Amino acid sequence: MANIKSAQKRIETTKRDTLRNKSRKSEVKTYIKKFDEAIEAGNIEEAREIFKKVDKRMKQAEAKNIYHKNKVARTTSRMQRALNTQNA
Repeated sequence: MANIKSAQKRIETTKRDTLRNKSRKSEVKTYIKKFDEAIEAGNIEEAREIFKKVDKRMKQAEAKNIYHKNKVARTTSRMQRALNTQNA
């Protein structure tokens, strides 16, 4: 454990930030699972709505450096491709 007061504060803020980031990542993962289930079931409209939510949340997380920009682009691209193949 750190002895310096500023280091102790840093540890506490890091714990708090880690929990917040973990929560945001978990939320996105849950939406992605729901998206995949909707695609499997053939619910295109539901999948579109979920895609909008995922895209928004991932871009917000990207702005806060929770996700890397390439991961966001790759994930949204895959989801969009899945939607397009279901429509065709």
